[in-house]
Amino acid sequence: MKLAKPHVDVGVLTNALEPMLGFWQRTVGLPFEEMLPLGRGLQQHRHGMNGSVFKLNHARDPLPDAPSSGYRELWIARDGVAGRSDLVDPDGNRVVIVPRGTDGVEGIAIRLGVRDEQAFHRFYGHALSLESAGANGYRCGDTILSFARDPRAPADAAWTGRGYRYLTMQVFDVDAVHHAVVERGGREGRPPITLGKIARVSFVRDPDGNWIELSQRASLTGPLPVGGATTTDPSSALP
Repeated sequence: MKLAKPHVDVGVLTNALEPMLGFWQRTVGLPFEEMLPLGRGLQQHRHGMNGSVFKLNHARDPLPDAPSSGYRELWIARDGVAGRSDLVDPDGNRVVIVPRGTDGVEGIAIRLGVRDEQAFHRFYGHALSLESAGANGYRCGDTILSFARDPRAPADAAWTGRGYRYLTMQVFDVDAVHHAVVERGGREGRPPITLGKIARVSFVRDPDGNWIELSQRASLTGPLPVGGATTTDPSSALP
């Protein structure tokens, strides 16, 4: 996969805005960048994270009590720390601060629990065409995605619910990448749609149904292609 940005972004949903902002800004130390209204009562509070973006999506309406996704743990590499620090945010999401270079992590890493390791090898190695990074890991830019078998992993991860819910990969041609991933065995979550002059986005899903956003952002790739489904309402691009 040819990336327009060598960092994967992480999306979280919550109803507890102030406690979550306090944790991620003060305890974890992520710098706030901007707030974007998404529609459907959602506001996205964006934070910098070693080139990645931590997307704290606050839902106005109560989120359903859905099981956790397969995204189990977020690792953040940092200079000047002596060792590993395991933290848990107010919603129960696990985050680990590690010295830069620990287990090859220079930016961030996402750890997944999965039902079938071989299915995930086929998805990350073949459908997404990512570079191998160890026995059960793949590299997407400087982000490492690793997984281990977990009998509690979801069979069909929900889009809505508290916790880590999706990843975002920035690409140069979202239509080509989306269709290639689906043709090679990935599941379609949401077909490509253009958001005004900002971005063209789609969603695909891994073997356990975890959501991955593919984004062609004009600020990274230049003018967006003409034609195809378009909207000026960001909520229309959500699953």
